[in-house]
Amino acid sequence: MGWLGPEEWAVVLLSLKVAFWAMIGAALPGILVAFVLARLEFPGKQVLNVLVHLPLVLPPVATGYLLLVTFGTQGMIGAALKEVGLVFAFRWTGAALAAAVMAFPLLVRAIRLSIEAIDPKLEEAAATLGASRLRVFATITLPLMLPGLLAGLVLAFAKAMGEFGATITFVSNIPGQTRTLPSAIYAFLQVPGGEAAAMRLVVVSIVIAAGALVLSEVLARRIAARVGQA
Repeated sequence: MGWLGPEEWAVVLLSLKVAFWAMIGAALPGILVAFVLARLEFPGKQVLNVLVHLPLVLPPVATGYLLLVTFGTQGMIGAALKEVGLVFAFRWTGAALAAAVMAFPLLVRAIRLSIEAIDPKLEEAAATLGASRLRVFATITLPLMLPGLLAGLVLAFAKAMGEFGATITFVSNIPGQTRTLPSAIYAFLQVPGGEAAAMRLVVVSIVIAAGALVLSEVLARRIAARVGQA
């Protein structure tokens, strides 16, 4: 506990909070979009695919600016949300939103690949036996895609932990409110004598990211083994 100071602990806890809610917020839309891209054919499918992956190739600052003009208090959506008491700009919720947007392509891609690896004949067989599409998804598709879903969630969490450009553009770098690990490292490097604190937070970032990846691998193997035995 003594290795990190109170300010640094606050940064770590806020980062974990932001990454967790970014992962949770992206999960359901990610599953839906991945399923649509993997299993359905429709006009505009490639447009949807491009939009999903756009945050991967856009400069993060550009993504943050688009979030600001859309979800800021004067933005197209943000102004309406403000009327009901939901504000994203310069709040930790905005940091979670920015992280979720940046992590979304990685989540969708992992889940989509997992769904595409499932033999469609298994789903078709269940459907011919009278199972509804929702039941087929819950009993066939979802269990078989669990390793990919888990991998996608971990990737989303790790990406959210390391998100910087979009976050600092959208919600700034406010101590105790939006200062996550990357922005705190950046801030410490801007002040004399801050290198030691920055290095401590870099070590924490590495430990959290590595731990998440190891846990993901272990759980994915266990789930895959159970699915294979079923």
